[in-house]
Order: sequence, then structure tokens, then C-alpha cells
Amino acid sequence: MSGGRVLVAGVGNIFLGDDGFGVETVGRLAARPLPDGVEVVDFGVRGVHLAYQLLDGYRTLILVDATMRGGPPGTVYLIEADAGPVEPADAALLDGHRMGPDAVLALLATLSAGTGGTPPGRILVVGCEPKSLEEGIGLSPAVDQAADHAVDLILRTVEEERAPDGRAGQPGERAEQPGQRDERPGERADRKASPCGSS
Repeated sequence: MSGGRVLVAGVGNIFLGDDGFGVETVGRLAARPLPDGVEVVDFGVRGVHLAYQLLDGYRTLILVDATMRGGPPGTVYLIEADAGPVEPADAALLDGHRMGPDAVLALLATLSAGTGGTPPGRILVVGCEPKSLEEGIGLSPAVDQAADHAVDLILRTVEEERAPDGRAGQPGERAEQPGQRDERPGERADRKASPCGSS
């Protein structure tokens, strides 16, 4: 693979409903053919483990998680993590049950500074708007459908990362597949697709 390894990391708590989106999505992704240099790992609630592993020389991290940004349940987002917080401040919980994307990335920054390690050069978040984070196993129907859409989005993103400059298709510069509305840059340079299951 050109330029280094890509880590696709699924995080979330399968016992909190739609918070299991990242875990379910990487499970489906792992069953698909992947290019050399792409690792797919289910980290579950082990956000600290993920932060340490990221110091191991990855070019790109694609973090997959339930992400509360205010859209309809099942909305899939592609977010450049360095453009600002992934979730609103009141959604960032640092505990053993749900360690959101912002908490993982903040821990990574702290570890990098403290150890002299090098974080990935590019960090993307593939998130899905949850319907429910209440206790219970299984995704809501909208989020379950969104997991398939997210797999396709991740595969396209990995191909973009394989481009010589690793930056093909900047956020907001391309349209979604037919049947979905065009992507457009958001307030924090994110790409937002229509909820899967809508026409």
C-alpha cells in the first residue's frame, strides 16, 4: 500500500443499543476483501488500548462509532477529526461504558505528547446518528441499515487513501451514490449522507 498502513477501528458498547454501530460495521467490513496494508479491528470499549495502538505507525485512522451530531437516526457521517469536535461537548463521555470519538482522540494526543509517539497523519471518523443508546443488545433498524452503507463508504475512503497523495476526494467535493443527496461541506468540514432507508 502506498505510504503506510490504515487502521479501521470499530469502537462502541454492544450492550447500549446503537452504540454497537462501530463494532457491527467493522465486523461486516472484515468479511469483505481488503487491500494490503489495511487492518480492521474491533476495539469495543477498549478506547485506551486503541489510543496506545495508534502510536504504532499508522498513516491513517478511520474510527467507526455512533456519533451524535443532531441528524436523523441512521445518518452516516464522514468527518475530518482535525476540523473540530466530532460530537457536541455534552455528548463526550469518558467512562468504561461509552468512550466517544473525542475522548479517544484526546487521549491519543495526550499519549503522543507524553511518549513522543507519532499519531496517524490523518484521522477520519465514520459515524452514525444513533436512535437509542439505552441498555439492550442490537441496533435499531435505521442504524442496522446504515452499517451496510458505512462499509461501502469506508471501502471508498480506503481507496482514496491509496492515492499517491492520500488525500483524494476532500470532504464536500464529491456526490454520494445514486439515491442519496449530494454531499456538502458542513460546519466542521464533514460529509453527511442521507439516512439509509430513506428514498
